[in-house]
Amino acid sequence: MNLRKRAAPQVLGFQIAPMVDILLVLLCFFIVTWSFAKKELDLKVRIPLAENAKESPSTVNQTVLNVRADGEVIWNSKPVPQAELVSRLTDLSAIYPDYSIIVRGDEHAEYRHISAVLDSCRKANIWNVAFATRKSK
Repeated sequence: MNLRKRAAPQVLGFQIAPMVDILLVLLCFFIVTWSFAKKELDLKVRIPLAENAKESPSTVNQTVLNVRADGEVIWNSKPVPQAELVSRLTDLSAIYPDYSIIVRGDEHAEYRHISAVLDSCRKANIWNVAFATRKSK
C-alpha cells in the first residue's frame, strides 16, 4: 500500500489584513452612528437661554421636534404639517406608550406655535414632553 506523507502544518504569524478590515468596519460604524446622533438638531433654531439648564441623557424612545421662528415644525430634518404631526405621534404612542418628545422651540417663535405642538402631543396621548434650553454663559 502506498501512503503519502502529510506536510507538517505551518504556523502562520500575525495576520494584519483581517485586522485592518475589522478596523475599517468599526470606523465606518462610528462615523455613521455619529452622523445619526447629530441629525435631529436644526441649526436654524436658536433655543432660549436658561440659568439652571442641564443636559439630560438621550433615550431610545424619544423624538426631537424643532419649531422654527416662523412656526414650521421640523422632524428628522423635514418639515411636518400639523395634521401629519398628530397622526405620526399617534402611531408612535400606540407602539410605545411612554414615548417622550423634546420640543426645541426657537427663542423668537410665538407661543402659539409651541402650543400647537403641545396640543398635538396631547391629542396623540403623549404625556412625556420636555423643552430644550441652553445654558447661559
